[in-house]
Amino acid sequence: MSTAWEQLEGATVSLVRAGSIKDRLADAFRNHLAQVNVEELPESLRTPFLACQDALTRERPLPGEDAVRATVRKMSNTEADEVATTVVRLYGAYLREAARAAAEHEAALPAVLMNGVVVNGVTSARAKKGVPQVISLYAHEG
Repeated sequence: MSTAWEQLEGATVSLVRAGSIKDRLADAFRNHLAQVNVEELPESLRTPFLACQDALTRERPLPGEDAVRATVRKMSNTEADEVATTVVRLYGAYLREAARAAAEHEAALPAVLMNGVVVNGVTSARAKKGVPQVISLYAHEG
């Protein structure tokens, strides 16, 4: 199972490929956005994400098609561009939120002295030996 981050990234990659915007949008939804677990998203992104999902599944399908295909078929290219832009913005917002959370987490970790230098945000599990082991690639000549 992929994470929400991986699915948003995959959707964004689908949207930047060649092809019509409607085909790319349908592909992004079917192969990525439909698999996003909304609970994995930051609270601030859940409502915009659900609105994006609703925008892509609002139409009743004809026989032999799904709601996404029906919705995308009825969209203008401008509407499809707007929804695609929303997907890319959601991905960017997710990355910014993850970076902010990581920075807050790292700031809460204790400082450690390594080789005479104070390093913030290092746990004992992450601390490395002070002197690296170097193995020569050249044979010694006797």
